[in-house]
Amino acid sequence: MPDNPQENDSRSATMVSPISRNSLRRENRAFAGTGGVSEENRGIRFEPAFRDESTGRVERSRHADGSPAPMHVMDGLPPEWVEHRDEHGHPCCLKAGIIAGFVRDERFYTREQAAALAR
Repeated sequence: MPDNPQENDSRSATMVSPISRNSLRRENRAFAGTGGVSEENRGIRFEPAFRDESTGRVERSRHADGSPAPMHVMDGLPPEWVEHRDEHGHPCCLKAGIIAGFVRDERFYTREQAAALAR
């Protein structure tokens, strides 16, 4: 997928806390009912993805075996994006500046942007 960094919304790479399993759950609760979560925007062709704000690189969410994931999971992300792993080798925290969002038609959307389009 070509790099396609979008205009930063209110969250800049320096202000974003590192993503962890818990922060993904918190984001899902915060965006529930808005179209900013996978289960609510799948019908309008959004796929869960992550973007490195410092480089603009976008990666679709994938399981460790490389298969597409229906929600945000960290197992299939590039190793250099992983800050910490658990005792089983699974990512539990990503480096600062990685954000969760969605891809549609090869364009990355933040959760906020996806929610606005889902309305």
